[in-house]
Amino acid sequence: MTQVFQAPAQAAGGPAHGTRNRTLPAWPVASILALYPLWWALGLGVLIFALMAVPMLFLLIRRRAAGRPLRLPPGFAWWAIFLIAVVVSLGALGADPAGTVAGHATGRLPGAGYKAIMYASLTVLLVYAGNLTDAELPRRRLVKLLGWLFVVTVLGGLLGMVAGTFEFTSPVEWLLPPGVRNKGFVQSLVHPYAAQIMDIVGEGQPRPAAPWGYTNTWGNNFCLLAGWLVVAAWQSGTGRAKFWAVLCLVVSIVPAVFSLNRGLWIGVGVLVLYVAVRHVLAGRLWIIGAVAVAGTLLALALIATPLGGVVDARLDNGKSNGVRSFLIDRAIEGFRGSPVIGYGGTRNTLGGRNSITVGESAGCERCGNFTVGGNGQLWQLLFAHGAVGTAGYLGFFAYGLWRFRRDRSAIGVAASAAIVTSFSAMLWYNSLVTPLAFMVLAFALLWRNSTEGETT
Repeated sequence: MTQVFQAPAQAAGGPAHGTRNRTLPAWPVASILALYPLWWALGLGVLIFALMAVPMLFLLIRRRAAGRPLRLPPGFAWWAIFLIAVVVSLGALGADPAGTVAGHATGRLPGAGYKAIMYASLTVLLVYAGNLTDAELPRRRLVKLLGWLFVVTVLGGLLGMVAGTFEFTSPVEWLLPPGVRNKGFVQSLVHPYAAQIMDIVGEGQPRPAAPWGYTNTWGNNFCLLAGWLVVAAWQSGTGRAKFWAVLCLVVSIVPAVFSLNRGLWIGVGVLVLYVAVRHVLAGRLWIIGAVAVAGTLLALALIATPLGGVVDARLDNGKSNGVRSFLIDRAIEGFRGSPVIGYGGTRNTLGGRNSITVGESAGCERCGNFTVGGNGQLWQLLFAHGAVGTAGYLGFFAYGLWRFRRDRSAIGVAASAAIVTSFSAMLWYNSLVTPLAFMVLAFALLWRNSTEGETT
């Protein structure tokens, strides 16, 4: 059952005074989503989630103090176990697993602390979004905002294709001292750029990243947000909205292919398969024909355009396969060394997969010192937070899927599809920050459907 925290009764005259304080405004959530391109351009990007968590937490506390109950999502005990594991595992930051670069806990604390803060911030987002009512932030409006971010993702992908070297110094970046702003980790947070330049199928190949920072994050969010555009368009009931949604989906194929992101391609397949199965189980057999037609048209497009050549070239160049296998092995070995609480964060490998003497250099930045736990959320959970943290994280989302399995509404299917897709993505993508934010918002929509009634 949904957990509820009820504040003590107000003193005489209290309810009238606190009526305004019992209402949660929509702007903390809506502004994150609606204005995300602006936050990215300002250099705030993912930092906006931590910044907005402050007013959200204040508003939640104020509402509870005003006498309105604070609800926690079903299965929150699982998520609490995960959060506790994240904190407890910080005590192992000083450990140096075999085969990793030695270091001190103080040097690792900023990165691990950043992740802990972001997990806490997204927990606040989950609780806040789940406690909003349709009078405060209608579910259909939240769906539209998520659909809008899919449009932003496609536009960012097109920008990365046609202007792969586009980048600029953000206002936040300008305000930072040179010694801080030039650090790689800080650059990844505050420096906007359109694409990551890699040599997977050719020298200097741009792979879309805007506005999500990394190509892999771009691909992950593509899968997490695509369903919301469809739901938003069909809920609008207008032919114009449906036309633009279909056009956006068709156009999205181009940056999706040119991203060379095999995880994205697999994720789209999982998404379509899950939605099709849910529709078939609900007796909507027309989905089989729709998927067959869409698949045929996609195959013809790949054959008749240069897109097919791009796909073939990517499948023939699996340069990252060896590195991924190497890092998975290191993550599992590390898990065996500290199976309960993990190591509190990631570590860098000694050298590369062929020799411990191979490492990063100016001429070869990707030759070694790879990040253990940086190649997938599952491997990071096992390595950084052990079996306890992994069980809490997976248990929370798995419980949500089971708890809301009977929600056959458009929002219910899209939300559960996003979570299912994220389960497959965790084998090669990390979730912090924006992918996990969209996962908890999907959970919040499922939760609100169960308390406010399913929407079509």
